[in-house]
Order: sequence, then C-alpha cells, then structure tokens
Amino acid sequence: MDKLWTILTHLHSLAGPTVMLLYPLYASVQAMESPSKLDDEQWLAYWILYSFITLVEMVLESLIYWIPIWYELKLLFIAWLVLPNFRGAAFIYDKFVREQLRKHGLTAGGSGSVGSSKKDDKSSSPSSKDKEKPKSKLLSFVTPKKDHEAY
Repeated sequence: MDKLWTILTHLHSLAGPTVMLLYPLYASVQAMESPSKLDDEQWLAYWILYSFITLVEMVLESLIYWIPIWYELKLLFIAWLVLPNFRGAAFIYDKFVREQLRKHGLTAGGSGSVGSSKKDDKSSSPSSKDKEKPKSKLLSFVTPKKDHEAY
C-alpha cells in the first residue's frame, strides 16, 4: 500500500506542471504554427489568465497557505481553462477580462470576441496609407523603417 501511495503522490506532483505548463506550451506552439487565429487567441487568453492567477497567488500567499485544498482547486480550474473541449480561457477572457478592460477604457470598444477573429475581417483592414503611419509613439519606435530604394 505504501508503494501505491508513493506512486499517487508522484503523479499528483507531476499533474500540476503537466496541466499548467507542458500541455499549454505544446498547444501554444501548435497554435502559432497553424493558419487559424482562433486557437492563437485561445492560448493568448490562457497565458493572460495563468499569469494573473500566478500574480494573485504570489500576493495572497500567506492567506492561500491556510486553504488546504488550494492546489487541487487551482489544478481543476487550470484544467478547465486548458482543455480544448471547454475553451475555459476564452470564456473567462470574453466574459470578465474584456468587459473590465472596456469598462476602464483600456481597449477599443467594438463587438469582437476571442471566438470571432477580427484579423480575418477584410473590411477592417487599414489602407496602405494607414499602414505607413504608426498609431503611437511606441509603434513608431518599434516599427522598422522601410527603405524604398531598389537593390
């Protein structure tokens, strides 16, 4: 019975990194290499939520220490965010994060969701004149200058 308990303990300690980091890392790379933008947005939403959960966990560490099943609850919640059948990360991002960002004026309005990609919409593509003109000082700093001379 002791060996079974040891095996279960090791599986439990491997489940967290596997569910929270290894599978999302693999799926994120696959999403970046696929032509679809839908999965890119799902995994961007996951990493945003995961980083927020990690920050909250760091700030509230002394309080969380007193919750005996915190790790199991976190593991279940992260599994719900990660598993593609549930699309939990996209759901949480659409319903809570995006609404809070809009409420505080941190993003442009408009009706888009993680599930509906604005990148593929041809009507919202900027003209060639808009492409040359950066929208902010940061973008003008980061955007490389195009050399119009022929080589």
